[in-house]
Amino acid sequence: MKNPVLTPSMPDALASGLAASYTGVLSFMAVAEELSFMKAGHRLGLGRSAVSRNVQRLETQMKTRLLQRSTRNVALTPEGEMFYELSRPGVEQIMQAMQQVHELQDGPARGQLRVCSTIGFGRRIVGPLLADFYRLHPGIDVELILDDRITDFTADRIDVSFRNGRLADSSIIARQLAPMEMMVCASPAYAARHGLPETLEDIERHACIQFRLGSGGLYEWEFMEPPAGDERGSRRVRKLMPKGSRIYSDPELVVGALRDGLGIAQVAGYQVADDVRAGRLVRCLDAYAPQGRAHYLCYPSREHMPMRIRAFVEFYVRRVSGMQAELGLPAA
Repeated sequence: MKNPVLTPSMPDALASGLAASYTGVLSFMAVAEELSFMKAGHRLGLGRSAVSRNVQRLETQMKTRLLQRSTRNVALTPEGEMFYELSRPGVEQIMQAMQQVHELQDGPARGQLRVCSTIGFGRRIVGPLLADFYRLHPGIDVELILDDRITDFTADRIDVSFRNGRLADSSIIARQLAPMEMMVCASPAYAARHGLPETLEDIERHACIQFRLGSGGLYEWEFMEPPAGDERGSRRVRKLMPKGSRIYSDPELVVGALRDGLGIAQVAGYQVADDVRAGRLVRCLDAYAPQGRAHYLCYPSREHMPMRIRAFVEFYVRRVSGMQAELGLPAA
């Protein structure tokens, strides 16, 4: 071997010290992320005092104060921030390697998954399928987080995310589950009293129920305009922001308002498929329905994918792709 990094004649005391006290590095990383010795101890399965001793030994080895402590707070020193940012990728790679080897060596997929979904899709599609998933994979535990905001895989520690519509982030892996049907609906009672819009221009004459997005803005209704006259070619996307004072931040409340006859709304097919089949709601403006939307299952990378993530992804791709009726799609 040419040019060895370390030889007996070139001892590296710092490297050998860190190798002997890896628990100190792990303890520091946990405290840096939780900003609490107690929470770090719960995360590592150690007592608060044990975590504190591990970090103190690490600081002694490095001859550097990494944490600023007070009776109530813990904060990183500038040196601690630098050490955390430089060491985190290496620690994460080591933990991933240990997890993957363990899973390969020890049989079925197991471990914890953090999964995020929009509120409506999570309640109606993702959540109800979890019981079947657990029966197939009893060693995997899922924390399902419902949030209409677009979460950050790294900052929010998300393993898998369900997203709807059109994806703008090309840095993630996205598996299409099924097309996303959008419908304008109303109750039969509302239709009997006020009629239903037949063109996009008719919408402004109706009571429109609005949905407030997790970002704080209102959902913009989207349609495809048919070609004018005998023209051939692609249809043009048209977006509308209908006027309406009945606004909800929960998609289930929007659907409830539709059933109560309070107005019309554009909603995803999975939210109202059962109501439309049962006659509790009626559709309109189907000729203008938007195209190119879909339901996606997203994750950061295909490389080194843990078995628990692979099992979850394959299960939901298989099951959701066959749920045409539940998603409000025409039968295949």
